[in-house]
Amino acid sequence: MFFGPPTAVRRVARAQAALAPVAAAIGGVSAGAGVGAGVLYGALAALAVTLVLVWRERQSLRHPEWDQHRLLRLFIRAGVERLLLLGVLLYAGLALLALPPLPVLLGLVLAQFGWLTAMGRR
Repeated sequence: MFFGPPTAVRRVARAQAALAPVAAAIGGVSAGAGVGAGVLYGALAALAVTLVLVWRERQSLRHPEWDQHRLLRLFIRAGVERLLLLGVLLYAGLALLALPPLPVLLGLVLAQFGWLTAMGRR
């Protein structure tokens, strides 16, 4: 999935993948294993949402013949898919796995800093 020239979205996914275990280790050492697991789950949920965007980006790059209307539909579809996936993953983490909500959301927010780190490097 990560082959070819790195696009901005792929750099974000790499940054989020690197931030996830670091944030989980810091949370686990400072507040316990439950917090570390929650932070890791939140960061991995953000990574999964970003990987959907990477998948759709690769799909659009494989089809240079697609016009702007089709790409706009793909963009909207990717946004809806990402929102639904995030909702399902948060529900699974908070309701089914009974992870603590604050660390899960903290991991999600920390993983979003991958967007800032990847956009800072060009």
